[in-house]
Amino acid sequence: MNAINVLGGLNHAARRRRASIVAALSLPLVLAAGAVAWRVADAGGLAVALVIGAAVTAELILHALRPLDDAWAARQLDAHRPDLEDSTALLLADPAQLTRLQQLQRERVERRLSESEPPDLRTAWPGRALALSWTLGAALAMAALLLMRQHGAVTPAESPAATTHEAAAGEPRLVERHLDIEPPAYTGLPARREDALDAKLPAGATVRWRLRFEPEPVSVQLVFHDGSRTKLVPGAGTWSARRTFERSALYRVAVGGNSSPAGSPLHRLEVTADRPPAIRVVTPAQSVTLHEPGRRHWLVEFEASDDHGLGPARLHVTFAQGAGENVTVTERSIPVRGDGDRRQRRYAHRLDLASLGLAAGDDVIVRLGVDDNRRPVPNSARSSSLILRWPPSTGTETAGMEGIVKQTMPAYFRSQRQVIIDTEALMAKRRRLDPGRFMSQSDAIGLDQRLLRLRYGQFLGEEAEDVEHGHEGEGQPQDEEASGAGTGESVTERFGHIHDIPEAATLLDRETRELLRAALREMWQAELHLRQGQPGRALPYEYRALDRIKQVQQASRIYLARVGLELPPIDMTRRLTGDASGVGNRGDPLAASATVASPAASLWQVLDAPGPADDDASRQLLPGLADLEQWVRARETELPQGIDVLAAIDALRSDPQCVDCRQRLGALLWPLLPVPASSTATRPEGGAAGKAYLDALQREPVR
Repeated sequence: MNAINVLGGLNHAARRRRASIVAALSLPLVLAAGAVAWRVADAGGLAVALVIGAAVTAELILHALRPLDDAWAARQLDAHRPDLEDSTALLLADPAQLTRLQQLQRERVERRLSESEPPDLRTAWPGRALALSWTLGAALAMAALLLMRQHGAVTPAESPAATTHEAAAGEPRLVERHLDIEPPAYTGLPARREDALDAKLPAGATVRWRLRFEPEPVSVQLVFHDGSRTKLVPGAGTWSARRTFERSALYRVAVGGNSSPAGSPLHRLEVTADRPPAIRVVTPAQSVTLHEPGRRHWLVEFEASDDHGLGPARLHVTFAQGAGENVTVTERSIPVRGDGDRRQRRYAHRLDLASLGLAAGDDVIVRLGVDDNRRPVPNSARSSSLILRWPPSTGTETAGMEGIVKQTMPAYFRSQRQVIIDTEALMAKRRRLDPGRFMSQSDAIGLDQRLLRLRYGQFLGEEAEDVEHGHEGEGQPQDEEASGAGTGESVTERFGHIHDIPEAATLLDRETRELLRAALREMWQAELHLRQGQPGRALPYEYRALDRIKQVQQASRIYLARVGLELPPIDMTRRLTGDASGVGNRGDPLAASATVASPAASLWQVLDAPGPADDDASRQLLPGLADLEQWVRARETELPQGIDVLAAIDALRSDPQCVDCRQRLGALLWPLLPVPASSTATRPEGGAAGKAYLDALQREPVR
């Protein structure tokens, strides 16, 4: 026999043995997985498990055979046959490429291989590993079958949607079910079919049931959680019905004359509501834009998106003219077209300011309104307002209010200019002052700058003391007279009603807050140089702070819609009659708040009570479940998770001793518990000394 053929035969025999060993080790595990899949997912699951198992086994076999080639067989022969002198690899080489000495050695190896029986290179069967694999596979398969049967799993001949209890002989059994879901036309979604009784669908979708039973029942109807029923009509071996849903629903399939199918499983149709469009402002980046000289147009851009499709869009433009009580407001609506697909579009419009007649002191307010394609009533959304403001001149802004401005606003809106005036005056007389007096006056102006900075800092939520920078002027006067602040501002703070309080800082938009923060930074640098006796270096920072404050003033105007005063009509027949019926008594005391009784609170206490869920506890639980179910049904549209609560009630009623069901229902009831009325905290008595003082007051005679 040819030596090369002998080498190839040994290699093939070793590969077949290695493949057989891998297959024998994998087969029981594949069969166990198939048994589990067969019990869980019927014959389809069994086929999928077998295909996957075969693919994994094939990959393992290829991996095991990869190192078994002719070179491996040559090495194994050299290890088993010392007489081959480690020269078996010469049989695999090209004779033309060998030297004369190598050709002689090759002939010697061929002769020795043909004269004696070649060794067996096949791997021995792993008996212990095979026994362990088959034992483990059989145990897994038996455990899966037994556990599934104990937990009420259906057999392959039964339907997954069949009832969990075994049907009596002759009782109709559901063997086939289909749900045909037709979404509303405006959504653009295709119709689909579900082979289950639970499904998710958009609001307004129509569901058609097609059910088949064996044997044929007398009648079939769907019983919903709100008490409504839908009868199925027989035809061509199937029972069918149609219904349109705007809200989520729970239902059961009632077969025959069973009017209360408590034992049948509960199914759920989860309805997804149509969301209104979402609008995002693209241009401009800020909500308030100041008019610049020479501006002729104003570009506004928006982006809108919707889950099912966008409808028409209109730009609402409000034009406010005038000042004070002479403000006139006009509104107009402009249709706009967007670029993009039906679900996301971009809208851009360029307003002609000249045609609007924009002048100093006027505002242009723009909002985009977009509808979606929902029918019959579309969802609408409006964007936030964008304002183009032409700041009024100083004379127009303060016309007729000179006295009020001088008395109540010098420290807030004009004190920075006074700091600049004082600094320039100090620089002008610097040569006439000795260094000590010059330093003292510069430090006093720096203290004025500090007080002004702290007042503006209140609008950003800063504290009254300058803890951030830690530069407290030691030895400096802290009252208003020593600081040089205007007396009109002090009188206003003590006795006036100041609307610009620190708590109102959240009313400023982000751009205005950034301007005010930049002004505070400039004030801090000016204060730093003033306190060091360098007023010349402080002047540039003071001017920049004043410029930022002016921008804050210009951005502080907001637009509010003007509404008329609507007083109730006067009944002339009751005049001078003394009839006060229907008039409330302002002297009535406050009525005590009362907590609204809710079955959720009492049931939650029962669920939260410690102890085992025995039969007595279950009997106490059932009446509370009935009261809660009635209460939730009456408020289903108001409660955010009403359907989930009803499903949890049904699960707990079916198995009152289910611990997981109790925990699930308790977690859903927690947000529904009534909020207790707030009460006033009792003032502390102040310890033993405070109690003795109060007792002494009680004993003191009344004079």
